Formats: sequence, structure tokens, C-alpha cells
Amino acid sequence: MDRQLKKKPAPYHNILLIAATNRGDSLDPALLRPGRFDRRLYFDLPNRVGRRELIDYFLAKKRHVPEMAESAKRDELAGMTFGYSPVMIEHLLDESLIWALRRGHGEMTWADVMQAKMTEEIGLPHPVAYTADERRSIATHEAGHAVAAYLVGEGRRLEVLSIIKRREALGLLAHTETDERWTKTRAELEALLGIALGGMAAEEIFEGQSGTGPAGDLAHATQVAAEMVGSLGMAGSLASFRAVNEGVFDPGLVGRVLANAETKRAIDRLLKREKRSVKALLEKNEHLVLALRDALLDRD
Repeated sequence: MDRQLKKKPAPYHNILLIAATNRGDSLDPALLRPGRFDRRLYFDLPNRVGRRELIDYFLAKKRHVPEMAESAKRDELAGMTFGYSPVMIEHLLDESLIWALRRGHGEMTWADVMQAKMTEEIGLPHPVAYTADERRSIATHEAGHAVAAYLVGEGRRLEVLSIIKRREALGLLAHTETDERWTKTRAELEALLGIALGGMAAEEIFEGQSGTGPAGDLAHATQVAAEMVGSLGMAGSLASFRAVNEGVFDPGLVGRVLANAETKRAIDRLLKREKRSVKALLEKNEHLVLALRDALLDRD
């Protein structure tokens, strides 16, 4: 030991080590022990006010027509981008400029923003040659969604109604909440079921039968109903299937609820009740469905 070389002590440096990840649940627990990455900060997606500020910031750097400088338009865009991260908002505006350039213009318009938003969320339009019967059936289906949303979707803004194919969707109704909401009442969830089942109900009323079109609607409605039955205590039982934990092979809430005969019957009753309700509503307002159907047939 007396022959050991003496090492000079390292000078003190006050260093703060920071790391970022969007997969915090998969980090090795050893990284999070005291003295390592032991303080965690969570950054949520921006709220409506934050999104409006981001829109102002990004648009200051991008060419746009005077309409896009209007406060009302920017507020509307902030409301329509619920769930967007900052980079998603910037990307949306970049894509809007690309749509403007495709038209031969150097400034984005509101129509360019809407086109970019549709493309990002649903896909590029892919017009196909429907048969006359198919076209009428799809238009009837989408008109049923729209009328149901108009009649039962209180506090919802109807944005786009189309029978132009995008990805797997042969037609679509785009609608969002007027005000940013973080909770929903039972009546609001039932309204969402009615909107989802409106297309199927319209096909049965005006076409005599429904086809393969409602498949995606039924999947969405089943997911909402499963939450109501198995998680939110809205079907007579207060037991929550979310309390069940089956590890890495957990089939999810919907799978657990559908695997139980009693709760599966509760979902079926709920969906059938909402379908009867929306079907009766559409029958009373046939003129609205027919008017929208004809407008879609005329203008896609």
C-alpha cells in the first residue's frame, strides 16, 4: 500500500443528468433507483389554450391567407386538434402548405388545412367506381350517421360528410365536441352509440337490409358499450372488470367483458336498445336522411 500511486481527487462538478422517453413503463427499475433517474416529470399533451398558442407560433413562420389570421379560425383549429402533440400541429400546418403548393398557390387556406387534417387522420382520397346500388347504400349509411349526430349529439360539431373512399372507409362522418371535455355522462355515451348505429339503422329503413358497411361501427359501439358495462357501472352492476389483472396475456377489458355470458348479454341489450331508439328517430326524420343522401350522391 505504501508504494501505491496517489490519485488526485476529481474536481467537483455540479451536473444534472436528464433523459427523456415515451416508454417509461418499459424502463429497467435499476435506472429509477434513488441517486439515478429518481425524479420523474410528466409532460401531458397540450390543452386547448396551449394548442392555440402553438398554432399562433407556427403560423407566424408559414405563409397563409388573411382568413387564417382570424382569431375565430385559429380557435376552431385549436378545438379540432384535441389529442395533438406540438410536433403533430406543426406537421399538420406543413402538410397544409404542401396542399397549397399542389394547387399552385404559395399560401395555405382553411380548405388546405382541412384537406391535410383528413389526409393525416384518415388517409388520401381514393375514388373508386361504386355500382349505383353501392353508391346509394353508402350515401344512405353516412346520411344516417349524420342525422343521428345532429339529433342526439348535443355539443358536437359536424365537420365533414363524404362517400369518397379513404383507406378502409368507404365513407365517413367527421364530428368533434364543440367544447373540450375530459369526462362524459351516460347520456353522452348513449348518444355515441346512437351515432355509431345510425348508419346501420338507415340502411335497414331505406334499403330494406344492412350489408357489410356497419362492421366498423359495430366494433366501435361494442367497445363503448363494454366500457359502460364492465368499467363505468352503467348497466346495473358496480363491479369493474378493470380490477382484473392477467399479466402480459391480459386480453383487455373488452375481451374480459365479452367472455362473461352475463355482461355479454348486457352489452347486447344495450346495443339493441340504442339501435331501436335511433331507428325510430330516423324514421321520424326521413326527410333529413333523404336530403343528405341525395346531396352526397350529387356532390360525393
